[in-house]
Amino acid sequence: MLLLLDLDNTLVDRTAAFKTWAHARFGGSEVPWLTTEDRDGYRRREELAALIAARYRLDAAEVLLELRAGMIDNLTPNPLMIAALTGATALGYVPVVVTNGTVAQQEAKLRRAGLDEVVAGWVVSEGVGVRKPSRRIFELAAEAVGRTLDEGGWMIGDHAEYDIGGGTGAGLRTGWVSAGREWPDSLPYRPTTTAPDCVTLLSQLINPTTLPPAGRRSSST
Repeated sequence: MLLLLDLDNTLVDRTAAFKTWAHARFGGSEVPWLTTEDRDGYRRREELAALIAARYRLDAAEVLLELRAGMIDNLTPNPLMIAALTGATALGYVPVVVTNGTVAQQEAKLRRAGLDEVVAGWVVSEGVGVRKPSRRIFELAAEAVGRTLDEGGWMIGDHAEYDIGGGTGAGLRTGWVSAGREWPDSLPYRPTTTAPDCVTLLSQLINPTTLPPAGRRSSST
């Protein structure tokens, strides 16, 4: 069964990597400001680099290089994630990473975390010219491993609209990595199931008795 997975703050703890870099580079007192301006990674890197450069009187181009390198250097491989993906694969799931971002950056994260060796493939928005939540990127992810969305499957991720909305629109069951957040009531759809982290969600797939029946959406947050 197709198993599509987001990368940042799903398979890897991108937030922790950013905070570690920010603390080491600018000190603990600056971490709150940097974290706010980062917008959990959804602010364009060039824009964030320019803001940092202006605040600390640095060269924006050099800050951009530091920022990108820092995200990779401070990622910590997660043995539990590797084990969960390996277990899911052993049960017949075909894991494919679907991520927005640049090819060089996202592939470097995959390799740093050791994920390139335990997934069947990956699709990066820059490389295919389309971003989540467009259905097309999910179609391309399925095609990358010789599958189609018509066969069904899962999309797991932390972003309510890009991952869960996109996955729902693609006809997939969805797992939301909540990280303790509550599901936005304003959205017209809900995830099939929810867990605080990706390892727990993958464990639910490996032990399907913990999942809601097909066709039902989880109401938990």
